[in-house]
Amino acid sequence: MHLSARTQYALRALTELAAAPPGPVPAERIATMQGIPRKFLDNILLQLRRAGLIRSQRGPDGGYWLARPADEITLAEVILLIEGRHEHGDYPGVAQPLAELWTALREHEERLLTEITFAQIVTSRATP
Repeated sequence: MHLSARTQYALRALTELAAAPPGPVPAERIATMQGIPRKFLDNILLQLRRAGLIRSQRGPDGGYWLARPADEITLAEVILLIEGRHEHGDYPGVAQPLAELWTALREHEERLLTEITFAQIVTSRATP
C-alpha cells in the first residue's frame, strides 16, 4: 500500500489530536510536533473538518479537536477520505488473476485498517 504524503500527514495530525488532552489544539502545535508544513496542514485540517472528523474553534484559545472519540475513528476512514478507493481495471488473458489478487489485497488492507482506531494508535495497541 502506498500512501500519499497528504494521507500520512492527515494520519499524523489525527494521532496528535487523539493523544492531546481535552480542549482545542492549535494548528501550529500540530505542525511543529509532527513536522508538517503549516500551509499543507491547514488544507488537510479543512478537509478533515468538512468530513466531520474534527471540529475547530477560532480565536486565541482556538484550535482543533476530534469530533468523535478516538476509539470511533479508524485508519481506514481517514485513508479512504484522502486517497479515495483505487480500483484495478481488468487485465486481459492470462493476467486476469493479477486483477483478482490486487482486489483481494485491497479488501484485506481495508478490513485490517477498519479494525485499527486512533485510540489504539496512541496507546500502542495497534496489531498487524
